[in-house]
Amino acid sequence: MKILFFGPNGSGKGTQGAIVKEKFGIPHIETGVIFRDNIGRGTDLGKEAKGYIDRGELVPDSITIPMILSRLKEPDCKNGWLLDGFPRNLTQARELDKALSAEGIDLDIVIEMVLDRQIAKNRIMGRRLCVNDNNHPNNIFIDAIKPNGDKCRVCGGDLKTRSDDQDEEAIDQRHNIYYDEKTGTMAAIFFYKKLSAERGGKPRIVELDGRPGVKEVSADLLAQLGK
Repeated sequence: MKILFFGPNGSGKGTQGAIVKEKFGIPHIETGVIFRDNIGRGTDLGKEAKGYIDRGELVPDSITIPMILSRLKEPDCKNGWLLDGFPRNLTQARELDKALSAEGIDLDIVIEMVLDRQIAKNRIMGRRLCVNDNNHPNNIFIDAIKPNGDKCRVCGGDLKTRSDDQDEEAIDQRHNIYYDEKTGTMAAIFFYKKLSAERGGKPRIVELDGRPGVKEVSADLLAQLGK
């Protein structure tokens, strides 16, 4: 099963991606990890990418997409993969589709976590970390895991925030890219929906309502993937 997973920061995409990975027994592939691996191993593509990164420039798609294709051809991907974090815009979606077609690789499913922008932002800024265990879920904007005042709802420990969770400008910048329907990530999602309509329902589009709790979203995801 070959899957693309889309969702804005704050949607819980990482949690749901882990469930997909377990259900199908496929690797969860993130572009950031691919970059670090290629740079760490000193591959030709990694050296090129490092040059751009060191100059503070974006790595061009002509380097990123071959890196991704190389990863998708590795032995652990023989039964499929879950690609997360790419494409981020319409141009990348078009180029990735061309590259996959040239390699004879068919995309099976596109999953979209649907969540209002303000809710996604609130969820990021509402996260609270328990000093005793960061895995204790606490969020001041989610009723099901709302902390007890300024104490962890699980153990009663003190809570803290991550500085990047409170960086409103950075959050807005990431969301500006994601929610851009003309050239951004939403435009890429529209591209795949159009492809699906033109190609008889392939890739299959799975839309998830990201508003409910984690368990409810997971149940919906597994039900749709089981069809």
